[in-house]
Amino acid sequence: MATEGRGEAADRIYGQALACARAALEKKASDVALLDVGQLTSLADHFVLASGRSDTQVRAIAEAVEQAMVALDRRPLAVEGLRHGQWVLIDYGDVVVHVFYAPVRDFYDLERLWSRAPRTAITEAGDVVRAGSEREAAR
Repeated sequence: MATEGRGEAADRIYGQALACARAALEKKASDVALLDVGQLTSLADHFVLASGRSDTQVRAIAEAVEQAMVALDRRPLAVEGLRHGQWVLIDYGDVVVHVFYAPVRDFYDLERLWSRAPRTAITEAGDVVRAGSEREAAR
């Protein structure tokens, strides 16, 4: 699903976020989600969140995301946490990818922090499920 009403650039950025999410799924990431934070912050348009079951898997997921973005001719502005594999942050400017070791993701709970952001879940089959924000779900 394209980002509604925001134009070609927004669709391209959303497509890059989806490519990151799908690359994470190829490495068996769990609980893959895309948060549309563009209306809430100037940090990025989208956050991609994914979890791994070990530090080794977290690193593999992060490396797969980087490879997928290289294929789209994108290089990260910064990569943090790759060495330890607990929380890897890959910053592409308009897309920021967070790959967590599952217990670390639970602890920091970015979904709660960004609960006003519309959320798109990406299933294991790569299907997109637009859930909206928690506020929208409560209505």
